[in-house]
Amino acid sequence: MTRIPHETSGEPNPLRALTLDQLRCRTSMKWRTYPEDVLPLWVAEMDVPLAEPIVRAVTDALARGDTGYPVGTAYAEALADFAEKRWSWDGLAVQRTAIVPDVMLGVVEMLKLVTGPGDTVVVNSPVYPPFYQFVEHMDRQVFEAPLGTEGRIDLGGLEDAFRRAVDGRRRAAYLLCSPHNPTGTVHTADELATVAVLADRYGVRVVADEIHAPLVVGGVDFVPYLSVPGAGNGLSLMSASKAWNLAGLKAALAIAGPEAAADLARLPEEVGHGPSHVGVIAHTAALRDGTAWLDALLAGLDDNRRLLGELLAGHLPGIAHRPGEATYLAWLDCRALGLGDDPAEVFLRRGRVALNSGVPFGTGGAGHVRLNLATSPEVVREAVRRMAAALG
Repeated sequence: MTRIPHETSGEPNPLRALTLDQLRCRTSMKWRTYPEDVLPLWVAEMDVPLAEPIVRAVTDALARGDTGYPVGTAYAEALADFAEKRWSWDGLAVQRTAIVPDVMLGVVEMLKLVTGPGDTVVVNSPVYPPFYQFVEHMDRQVFEAPLGTEGRIDLGGLEDAFRRAVDGRRRAAYLLCSPHNPTGTVHTADELATVAVLADRYGVRVVADEIHAPLVVGGVDFVPYLSVPGAGNGLSLMSASKAWNLAGLKAALAIAGPEAAADLARLPEEVGHGPSHVGVIAHTAALRDGTAWLDALLAGLDDNRRLLGELLAGHLPGIAHRPGEATYLAWLDCRALGLGDDPAEVFLRRGRVALNSGVPFGTGGAGHVRLNLATSPEVVREAVRRMAAALG
């Protein structure tokens, strides 16, 4: 697969566009959960202005009064074009897609199609906490297949989890996080092909959360799960939400492999009423016209990853950190600092920096924190300064 380089977009770095004073005027979760003296580097919101094509598309829709119900395939067509150009994947068939409210609600609907109450859903811990919350709320059991020591899928452990999940001839699913949140691991084509072989061997259905797919480091290839051999009965969820900071404009796409088309066709009609029509317009504009902005963002994130590594080495050498290959999230191992299972609580209380606690990420999360890098270099520097001061 050939990936378009993102160092030559010519766009300004959006991570440098807004001041802290401007950001504190926002009313979203990131900026309203904690007091004003806390530096928020936790929830997955980016400190960026929206890409101009998105602003223009949404503004034009509002001027037209175009605020009704979503319809049509423009979003899916835009994603298919993006996937072909970005990942050399021409297998995203528009007729095998459906608009869903967002990725996690889409995950719930896909799991309802391929499992029943009491069935098992396998996840790779540590993993995005809603994987546990949403799955358990829908009366499925979560079974962990922890990542290996290098943060990659432990394929032997995954096979054992599949074997146990289908014991008693029950249906089972594997909720794949690709790229992986919180580690930023990008699964390779060989790893995903082995996943498909194991899933077929044990009759496990794969549902892939690929929301971070556009946020991959230069020189690393994202491989869509449905593009690998043997993955034809898989289901995927994709969205422009994370890469273009559109969480508040709800819209995502469910995508079926050729052998899962009949499953997707059973999706209840009312699910398609949940996405925002304005959200669909925004996501479509992002994928069609927002790639130069995205490339500038990716270059800025590369800079922030390098900066964080330098700052940790100089001021917090006790924190172990392997830079991720994707996402704008950094997974920090703080166990050597002696701060217990929840170092995020210490950094908040003593340093006034809000990070995600690793505990809700499941097995392997204790003693870790997740830090949001999608901010200015100045904020990254101040966050590390405060974290170091918290240990004094």
